[in-house]
Amino acid sequence: MMKRVGANDADSICMLANSYYQGLNGFQQDHAKAMGLYPRAADLGCIKAQNQLGGIYSKGGYLKKAKFHYEAAAMAGNEIARYNLGCIEYNSGNIERAVKHWTIAASVGCYDAMHEMRRFFEKGKVSRESIDATLSAYNNSCAEMRSVARDAYIRAMIKTI
Repeated sequence: MMKRVGANDADSICMLANSYYQGLNGFQQDHAKAMGLYPRAADLGCIKAQNQLGGIYSKGGYLKKAKFHYEAAAMAGNEIARYNLGCIEYNSGNIERAVKHWTIAASVGCYDAMHEMRRFFEKGKVSRESIDATLSAYNNSCAEMRSVARDAYIRAMIKTI
């Protein structure tokens, strides 16, 4: 991994940042080192690093910075970042924008976003047509991701829980 970090591989830099941030893979937990690596990985195009930065800034109460990084990750196709943007909008009182973000995230297979959409439908805040279209897109996305190997992995993981 360190060779790849030295070669400026964005995903390896993000993996190293995760190791420092969480104290994994034999690395001592060091948030300062992680926060030096995440922006480097993000600048090199790592979407996961953008999402991680969004989460770190969100937990720290820096919502402007969190939103900036979540938006960058969401625009690059990260559905978790899109879901998180919906949560920020919801907590800011922008229900309509939250639903738009969750609709997009659910449409590409984000379970948490689909759960929020269902919850809002039950409260009467989302129309029948909207929930039906989102659920259909969610199911199609999940069906596209299915494979025999993936199903076997999920069954194996459930047995270990």
